[in-house]
Amino acid sequence: MSTPYIPCLDLGTYINGSETGKKKFSDDLGRAFNDSGFVTITNHGLSQDLIDALYKNIKAAFALPLETKRKYEKAELAGQRGYTSAGKETAKGAKTPDLKEFWQIGQEVTDGDAVKAQYPDNEVLAELPDFNKVTMQVYKKLEENGTYLLEAIATYLDLPLNYFDEFVHNGNSILRGIHYFPIENPETIPADAVRAGAHEDINLITLLIGASADGLEVLTRTNEWLPIKAAHT
Repeated sequence: MSTPYIPCLDLGTYINGSETGKKKFSDDLGRAFNDSGFVTITNHGLSQDLIDALYKNIKAAFALPLETKRKYEKAELAGQRGYTSAGKETAKGAKTPDLKEFWQIGQEVTDGDAVKAQYPDNEVLAELPDFNKVTMQVYKKLEENGTYLLEAIATYLDLPLNYFDEFVHNGNSILRGIHYFPIENPETIPADAVRAGAHEDINLITLLIGASADGLEVLTRTNEWLPIKAAHT
C-alpha cells in the first residue's frame, strides 16, 4: 500500500517567501491535490486568541436552549445562514440524516457589488454579543488564505496568478460551525446513522480549522480511509 501524499505546508513561505519558495509551495500543493486532495497548513495567520474566541463562541451558541437556537433557523434559507437543527442534513446517497447540528455564516458584500442582492443576511445572534464579530473575522481570514491557495494552484497549473479571482471575488462561501452532540439514547438511533456521512464537497476548496476531536478521514485512491489529525491551532 502506498502512503498518500498529505504534506504540512507553511503558507508563510508562499505569502512572504522568495520566488523559489513560492514555486516549491505551489508544486507541493499541486502534487498533494493530485494525489490525496488534502494538505495541512501552518502559518495561516489566524492567531490562537482568535481561534480560541471562535471555539468559545461556537460552543456557547450550541449550548443555548433549543427553543432559542430555533429562532435563528430559517427553513426558506435551507441552512445557508443561521442555525440548522439535528436531522436536517443527509449526505448524498445516505438514507438517514447526520447526527449533528450546525450554524452557517456567509459572505457580507461591502464594495457595492450587485451580487449582494443574491445573498441573504447573516443571522445576528443577539444572545452572544461577540459571536458575529468573531465569526466574520475568521471568515475573512480564511477567505484571504483561500485566495493565496488558489494563486498557488494557478501557478502550479501554469495559469495567470489571478486566474481564479473573477470566480471567487465576493463568492458564495460559508463558514460552518458543527456540533456533534452527545447521543443520550443510542438505542433509538437508526443502525445506519453516522455523525457525518462520506461526501465530496461541492465547493472549489474547503478550509478546515483543526477540530476539537478526532473523526476526520480522507478516502485514498486505494479506497482506504486515512485519519487526518490537525492541531486545534
